[in-house]
Amino acid sequence: MADDPFQRRFAADASLLPHMADLANDRVLIALLTEADYRAASFLDQRLLTDRIGREWMAWDTLPDLGAAAPAPHFIFHIGHVGSTLVSRLHAEVGEVLPLREPMLLRTLAQVAERIDRPESVWSPELYRERLAQAVGWLGRDFAPGQRAMVKASSVITAIADELTGADGRALFLYVPLARYIETILAGEASMAETLAQAPARMARLAALLPDFPFALWQLPPVTRVAMSWLCEMATAQQTLPRADPRHLWADFEGVLADPAAALAAQCGHFGLSVDAARIDAALAGPVMRQYSKAPEHGYSPDLRRELQAQAAVGHAPAIAEAIAWVEALAARYTSLGDLPIRGNQESA
Repeated sequence: MADDPFQRRFAADASLLPHMADLANDRVLIALLTEADYRAASFLDQRLLTDRIGREWMAWDTLPDLGAAAPAPHFIFHIGHVGSTLVSRLHAEVGEVLPLREPMLLRTLAQVAERIDRPESVWSPELYRERLAQAVGWLGRDFAPGQRAMVKASSVITAIADELTGADGRALFLYVPLARYIETILAGEASMAETLAQAPARMARLAALLPDFPFALWQLPPVTRVAMSWLCEMATAQQTLPRADPRHLWADFEGVLADPAAALAAQCGHFGLSVDAARIDAALAGPVMRQYSKAPEHGYSPDLRRELQAQAAVGHAPAIAEAIAWVEALAARYTSLGDLPIRGNQESA
Protein backbone atom coordinates (compact mmCIF):
# COMPACT_ATOMS: atom_id res chain seq x y z
CA MET A 1 0.00 0.00 0.00
CA ALA A 2 2.90 2.37 0.75
CA ASP A 3 3.95 2.45 -2.91
CA ASP A 4 0.47 2.85 -4.41
CA PRO A 5 -0.87 6.45 -4.40
CA PHE A 6 -4.48 5.33 -4.86
CA GLN A 7 -4.30 2.87 -1.97
CA ARG A 8 -2.76 5.51 0.28
CA ARG A 9 -5.54 7.94 -0.63
CA PHE A 10 -8.25 5.32 -0.24
CA ALA A 11 -7.01 4.35 3.22
CA ALA A 12 -7.38 7.92 4.49
CA ASP A 13 -10.12 9.49 2.36
CA ALA A 14 -13.77 8.88 3.25
CA SER A 15 -14.83 10.56 0.01
CA LEU A 16 -14.08 7.25 -1.75
CA LEU A 17 -17.08 5.20 -0.65
CA PRO A 18 -17.15 1.45 -1.39
CA HIS A 19 -20.73 1.67 -2.50
CA MET A 20 -21.72 -1.80 -3.67
CA ALA A 21 -20.21 -5.17 -4.57
CA ASP A 22 -20.52 -7.28 -7.70
CA LEU A 23 -19.98 -10.79 -6.36
CA ALA A 24 -19.98 -12.50 -9.74
CA ASN A 25 -17.03 -10.40 -10.91
CA ASP A 26 -15.43 -9.88 -7.48
CA ARG A 27 -15.37 -6.11 -7.73
CA VAL A 28 -16.52 -3.05 -5.78
CA LEU A 29 -18.09 0.14 -7.09
CA ILE A 30 -16.29 3.18 -5.64
CA ALA A 31 -18.43 6.34 -5.47
CA LEU A 32 -16.97 9.80 -4.98
CA LEU A 33 -18.88 11.71 -2.27
CA THR A 34 -18.41 14.93 -0.38
CA GLU A 35 -19.05 15.16 3.34
CA ALA A 36 -22.22 17.08 2.49
CA ASP A 37 -23.35 14.14 0.34
CA TYR A 38 -23.02 11.81 3.32
CA ARG A 39 -24.97 14.15 5.58
CA ALA A 40 -27.77 14.67 3.09
CA ALA A 41 -28.24 11.06 1.98
CA SER A 42 -31.05 9.12 3.65
CA PHE A 43 -29.81 5.94 1.95
CA LEU A 44 -26.37 5.04 0.61
CA ASP A 45 -27.93 2.66 -1.90
CA GLN A 46 -28.73 2.77 -5.63
CA ARG A 47 -30.64 6.04 -5.14
CA LEU A 48 -27.30 7.69 -4.49
CA LEU A 49 -26.04 7.14 -8.04
CA THR A 50 -27.17 10.26 -9.85
CA ASP A 51 -25.27 11.67 -12.81
CA ARG A 52 -23.50 14.05 -10.43
CA ILE A 53 -21.80 11.24 -8.48
CA GLY A 54 -18.56 9.96 -9.99
CA ARG A 55 -17.97 6.24 -9.72
CA GLU A 56 -15.73 3.43 -10.93
CA TRP A 57 -15.62 -0.34 -10.55
CA MET A 58 -12.45 -1.77 -9.01
CA ALA A 59 -11.33 -5.33 -8.32
CA TRP A 60 -11.88 -6.12 -4.64
CA ASP A 61 -8.30 -7.31 -4.20
CA THR A 62 -6.92 -3.95 -5.37
CA LEU A 63 -8.50 -2.20 -2.38
CA PRO A 64 -6.43 -2.03 0.80
CA ASP A 65 -7.10 -3.78 4.08
CA LEU A 66 -6.77 -1.05 6.68
CA GLY A 67 -6.08 -3.55 9.45
CA ALA A 68 -6.44 -3.13 13.19
CA ALA A 69 -5.34 0.51 13.04
CA ALA A 70 -8.56 1.53 11.31
CA PRO A 71 -11.10 3.18 13.66
CA ALA A 72 -14.25 1.09 13.86
CA PRO A 73 -17.49 2.94 13.19
CA HIS A 74 -20.28 3.15 15.70
CA PHE A 75 -23.46 1.32 14.67
CA ILE A 76 -27.19 1.97 14.87
CA PHE A 77 -29.28 -1.17 14.37
CA HIS A 78 -33.08 -1.31 14.42
CA ILE A 79 -36.18 -3.31 13.49
CA GLY A 80 -37.29 -0.95 10.72
CA HIS A 81 -39.58 2.11 10.79
CA VAL A 82 -38.61 3.02 14.35
CA GLY A 83 -36.91 6.37 13.87
CA SER A 84 -33.37 5.20 13.11
CA THR A 85 -32.93 7.77 10.33
CA LEU A 86 -34.12 10.55 12.64
CA VAL A 87 -31.71 9.42 15.36
CA SER A 88 -28.88 9.29 12.83
CA ARG A 89 -29.65 12.83 11.68
CA LEU A 90 -29.78 14.09 15.25
CA HIS A 91 -26.38 12.57 16.06
CA ALA A 92 -24.94 14.25 12.99
CA GLU A 93 -26.23 17.55 14.40
CA VAL A 94 -25.13 17.18 18.01
CA GLY A 95 -21.68 15.58 17.70
CA GLU A 96 -18.59 15.16 15.56
CA VAL A 97 -20.25 12.33 13.68
CA LEU A 98 -20.06 11.34 10.02
CA PRO A 99 -23.37 9.58 9.21
CA LEU A 100 -23.49 6.59 6.87
CA ARG A 101 -27.11 5.59 6.38
CA GLU A 102 -27.78 2.08 5.10
CA PRO A 103 -24.58 1.50 3.10
CA MET A 104 -25.41 -0.96 0.36
CA LEU A 105 -22.20 -2.96 0.83
CA LEU A 106 -23.50 -4.29 4.16
CA ARG A 107 -26.53 -5.81 2.42
CA THR A 108 -24.18 -7.83 0.23
CA LEU A 109 -22.25 -9.05 3.26
CA ALA A 110 -25.50 -10.09 4.95
CA GLN A 111 -26.54 -11.98 1.81
CA VAL A 112 -23.19 -13.79 1.73
CA ALA A 113 -23.53 -14.65 5.43
CA GLU A 114 -26.93 -16.27 4.81
CA ARG A 115 -25.35 -18.77 2.43
CA ILE A 116 -21.85 -19.11 3.87
CA ASP A 117 -22.31 -22.76 4.89
CA ARG A 118 -24.21 -23.79 1.76
CA PRO A 119 -22.77 -25.31 -1.42
CA GLU A 120 -23.73 -22.26 -3.47
CA SER A 121 -21.70 -19.82 -1.35
CA VAL A 122 -19.41 -17.69 -3.54
CA TRP A 123 -16.95 -17.09 -0.66
CA SER A 124 -15.35 -19.40 1.85
CA PRO A 125 -16.05 -18.69 5.53
CA GLU A 126 -12.47 -17.46 5.88
CA LEU A 127 -12.77 -15.03 2.97
CA TYR A 128 -16.09 -13.78 4.32
CA ARG A 129 -14.53 -12.96 7.69
CA GLU A 130 -11.57 -11.24 6.07
CA ARG A 131 -13.71 -9.11 3.80
CA LEU A 132 -16.24 -8.23 6.47
CA ALA A 133 -13.41 -6.89 8.64
CA GLN A 134 -12.02 -5.07 5.60
CA ALA A 135 -15.40 -3.45 4.87
CA VAL A 136 -15.84 -2.34 8.49
CA GLY A 137 -12.46 -0.63 8.27
CA TRP A 138 -13.50 1.16 5.08
CA LEU A 139 -16.71 2.41 6.66
CA GLY A 140 -14.84 3.75 9.67
CA ARG A 141 -12.88 6.41 7.76
CA ASP A 142 -13.64 10.09 8.37
CA PHE A 143 -13.07 13.56 6.92
CA ALA A 144 -11.46 15.30 9.90
CA PRO A 145 -9.53 14.55 13.10
CA GLY A 146 -11.88 13.80 15.98
CA GLN A 147 -14.74 12.82 13.70
CA ARG A 148 -16.32 9.37 14.14
CA ALA A 149 -18.23 7.43 11.52
CA MET A 150 -21.68 6.22 12.63
CA VAL A 151 -23.30 3.58 10.45
CA LYS A 152 -27.09 3.37 10.47
CA ALA A 153 -27.61 -0.11 9.05
CA SER A 154 -30.64 -1.53 7.26
CA SER A 155 -32.92 -3.56 9.53
CA VAL A 156 -31.89 -6.86 7.92
CA ILE A 157 -28.25 -6.21 8.86
CA THR A 158 -29.00 -7.01 12.51
CA ALA A 159 -28.47 -10.66 11.52
CA ILE A 160 -24.70 -9.98 11.35
CA ALA A 161 -24.55 -7.23 14.00
CA ASP A 162 -22.28 -9.20 16.32
CA GLU A 163 -19.75 -9.74 13.52
CA LEU A 164 -19.81 -6.07 12.50
CA THR A 165 -19.33 -4.64 15.98
CA GLY A 166 -16.65 -7.11 17.05
CA ALA A 167 -15.38 -7.50 20.58
CA ASP A 168 -15.07 -3.82 21.42
CA GLY A 169 -17.65 -2.05 19.27
CA ARG A 170 -20.59 -0.08 20.62
CA ALA A 171 -24.07 -0.28 19.16
CA LEU A 172 -27.48 1.30 19.60
CA PHE A 173 -30.52 -0.89 18.92
CA LEU A 174 -33.85 0.85 18.31
CA TYR A 175 -37.22 -0.88 18.64
CA VAL A 176 -40.81 -0.24 19.69
CA PRO A 177 -43.33 -2.54 21.38
CA LEU A 178 -45.22 -4.81 19.01
CA ALA A 179 -48.51 -2.92 19.15
CA ARG A 180 -46.84 0.39 18.23
CA TYR A 181 -44.87 -1.29 15.45
CA ILE A 182 -47.97 -2.75 13.82
CA GLU A 183 -49.77 0.60 14.01
CA THR A 184 -46.76 2.38 12.49
CA ILE A 185 -46.52 -0.02 9.55
CA LEU A 186 -50.27 0.09 8.91
CA ALA A 187 -50.21 3.90 8.94
CA GLY A 188 -48.14 4.04 5.75
CA GLU A 189 -48.92 2.36 2.45
CA ALA A 190 -45.25 2.25 1.44
CA SER A 191 -44.10 0.82 4.78
CA MET A 192 -46.79 -1.87 4.59
CA ALA A 193 -45.75 -2.82 1.06
CA GLU A 194 -42.08 -2.97 2.05
CA THR A 195 -42.79 -5.07 5.13
CA LEU A 196 -44.87 -7.59 3.19
CA ALA A 197 -42.17 -7.80 0.50
CA GLN A 198 -39.57 -8.65 3.15
CA ALA A 199 -41.83 -11.14 4.93
CA PRO A 200 -40.61 -14.32 3.14
CA ALA A 201 -36.96 -13.71 4.08
CA ARG A 202 -37.89 -12.81 7.64
CA MET A 203 -40.11 -15.87 7.96
CA ALA A 204 -37.18 -18.05 6.90
CA ARG A 205 -34.89 -16.36 9.43
CA LEU A 206 -37.44 -16.70 12.24
CA ALA A 207 -38.01 -20.38 11.46
CA ALA A 208 -34.25 -20.94 11.66
CA LEU A 209 -34.18 -19.32 15.11
CA LEU A 210 -37.13 -21.30 16.53
CA PRO A 211 -36.90 -25.11 16.36
CA ASP A 212 -39.93 -26.93 14.93
CA PHE A 213 -41.53 -23.66 13.89
CA PRO A 214 -45.18 -24.61 13.24
CA PHE A 215 -46.24 -22.04 10.63
CA ALA A 216 -45.86 -21.24 6.94
CA LEU A 217 -46.09 -17.72 5.60
CA TRP A 218 -49.14 -18.47 3.48
CA GLN A 219 -51.07 -19.23 6.67
CA LEU A 220 -50.61 -15.70 8.05
CA PRO A 221 -52.89 -12.78 7.15
CA PRO A 222 -51.16 -9.49 6.27
CA VAL A 223 -51.23 -7.88 9.72
CA THR A 224 -49.90 -11.05 11.32
CA ARG A 225 -47.08 -11.00 8.77
CA VAL A 226 -46.21 -7.56 10.10
CA ALA A 227 -46.15 -8.98 13.63
CA MET A 228 -43.98 -11.86 12.43
CA SER A 229 -41.54 -9.34 10.96
CA TRP A 230 -41.30 -7.60 14.32
CA LEU A 231 -40.76 -10.91 16.09
CA CYS A 232 -38.06 -11.94 13.60
CA GLU A 233 -36.05 -8.75 14.09
CA MET A 234 -36.46 -8.76 17.88
CA ALA A 235 -35.42 -12.42 18.13
CA THR A 236 -32.47 -11.73 15.85
CA ALA A 237 -31.34 -8.82 18.03
CA GLN A 238 -31.62 -10.97 21.16
CA GLN A 239 -29.09 -13.28 19.54
CA THR A 240 -26.68 -10.81 17.91
CA LEU A 241 -27.03 -7.81 20.28
CA PRO A 242 -27.84 -9.34 23.67
CA ARG A 243 -29.47 -6.74 25.86
CA ALA A 244 -27.42 -7.67 28.94
CA ASP A 245 -24.15 -6.81 27.15
CA PRO A 246 -23.11 -3.27 28.14
CA ARG A 247 -21.75 -2.69 24.61
CA HIS A 248 -25.33 -2.64 23.34
CA LEU A 249 -27.83 0.07 24.25
CA TRP A 250 -31.43 -0.95 23.58
CA ALA A 251 -33.77 2.04 23.24
CA ASP A 252 -37.53 2.10 22.77
CA PHE A 253 -38.15 4.83 20.18
CA GLU A 254 -41.37 5.77 21.94
CA GLY A 255 -39.21 6.63 24.94
CA VAL A 256 -36.80 8.57 22.74
CA LEU A 257 -39.68 10.74 21.51
CA ALA A 258 -40.98 11.22 25.05
CA ASP A 259 -37.68 12.78 26.20
CA PRO A 260 -35.37 13.22 23.20
CA ALA A 261 -32.82 15.38 25.00
CA ALA A 262 -32.22 12.77 27.70
CA ALA A 263 -32.20 9.96 25.11
CA LEU A 264 -29.62 11.70 22.92
CA ALA A 265 -27.42 12.45 25.91
CA ALA A 266 -27.59 8.80 26.99
CA GLN A 267 -26.74 7.62 23.49
CA CYS A 268 -23.79 10.00 23.20
CA GLY A 269 -22.52 8.77 26.55
CA HIS A 270 -22.90 5.16 25.44
CA PHE A 271 -20.82 5.82 22.33
CA GLY A 272 -18.19 7.76 24.26
CA LEU A 273 -19.07 10.99 22.45
CA SER A 274 -19.08 14.36 24.16
CA VAL A 275 -22.46 15.42 25.52
CA ASP A 276 -23.18 19.05 24.68
CA ALA A 277 -26.56 20.04 26.08
CA ALA A 278 -26.67 23.27 24.06
CA ARG A 279 -26.10 21.43 20.77
CA ILE A 280 -28.72 18.84 21.70
CA ASP A 281 -31.26 21.55 22.47
CA ALA A 282 -30.44 23.36 19.21
CA ALA A 283 -30.83 20.17 17.17
CA LEU A 284 -34.18 19.37 18.76
CA ALA A 285 -35.43 22.91 18.15
CA GLY A 286 -34.28 22.84 14.53
CA PRO A 287 -35.93 21.47 11.40
CA VAL A 288 -34.90 17.81 11.86
CA MET A 289 -37.73 17.10 14.29
CA ARG A 290 -40.30 18.57 11.89
CA GLN A 291 -39.21 16.69 8.75
CA TYR A 292 -39.76 13.20 7.44
CA SER A 293 -36.20 11.97 7.98
CA LYS A 294 -36.08 9.70 4.93
CA ALA A 295 -37.36 12.54 2.71
CA PRO A 296 -36.68 15.86 4.48
CA GLU A 297 -38.58 17.83 1.86
CA HIS A 298 -41.79 16.48 3.47
CA GLY A 299 -43.08 17.59 6.84
CA TYR A 300 -43.55 15.11 9.68
CA SER A 301 -43.61 15.29 13.46
CA PRO A 302 -44.04 13.12 16.56
CA ASP A 303 -47.60 14.45 16.92
CA LEU A 304 -48.51 13.45 13.36
CA ARG A 305 -46.93 10.06 13.92
CA ARG A 306 -49.08 9.47 17.00
CA GLU A 307 -52.18 10.63 15.16
CA LEU A 308 -51.59 8.18 12.31
CA GLN A 309 -50.86 5.36 14.76
CA ALA A 310 -54.14 6.03 16.56
CA GLN A 311 -56.08 5.94 13.29
CA ALA A 312 -54.47 2.61 12.36
CA ALA A 313 -55.22 1.18 15.80
CA VAL A 314 -58.93 1.94 15.41
CA GLY A 315 -59.20 0.98 11.77
CA HIS A 316 -57.50 -2.41 12.13
CA ALA A 317 -58.33 -3.33 15.73
CA PRO A 318 -59.47 -6.98 15.16
CA ALA A 319 -56.51 -7.83 12.90
CA ILE A 320 -54.06 -6.20 15.32
CA ALA A 321 -55.51 -8.16 18.25
CA GLU A 322 -55.18 -11.40 16.26
CA ALA A 323 -51.57 -10.62 15.34
CA ILE A 324 -50.59 -9.78 18.92
CA ALA A 325 -52.19 -13.00 20.18
CA TRP A 326 -50.20 -14.95 17.58
CA VAL A 327 -46.91 -13.51 18.87
CA GLU A 328 -47.92 -14.03 22.50
CA ALA A 329 -48.62 -17.70 21.78
CA LEU A 330 -45.18 -18.12 20.24
CA ALA A 331 -43.55 -16.30 23.15
CA ALA A 332 -45.24 -18.75 25.51
CA ARG A 333 -44.12 -21.72 23.42
CA TYR A 334 -40.49 -20.63 23.01
CA THR A 335 -38.98 -19.54 26.31
CA SER A 336 -35.79 -18.62 24.41
CA LEU A 337 -37.63 -15.49 23.22
CA GLY A 338 -37.51 -14.14 26.75
CA ASP A 339 -39.49 -11.09 27.86
CA LEU A 340 -40.60 -9.37 24.68
CA PRO A 341 -42.07 -5.83 24.73
CA ILE A 342 -45.35 -6.84 23.12
CA ARG A 343 -48.08 -4.59 24.52
CA GLY A 344 -46.25 -1.90 26.46
CA ASN A 345 -42.95 -0.14 26.99
CA GLN A 346 -39.89 -1.69 28.50
CA GLU A 347 -37.11 0.25 30.12
CA SER A 348 -34.04 0.74 27.93
CA ALA A 349 -31.05 -1.24 29.04
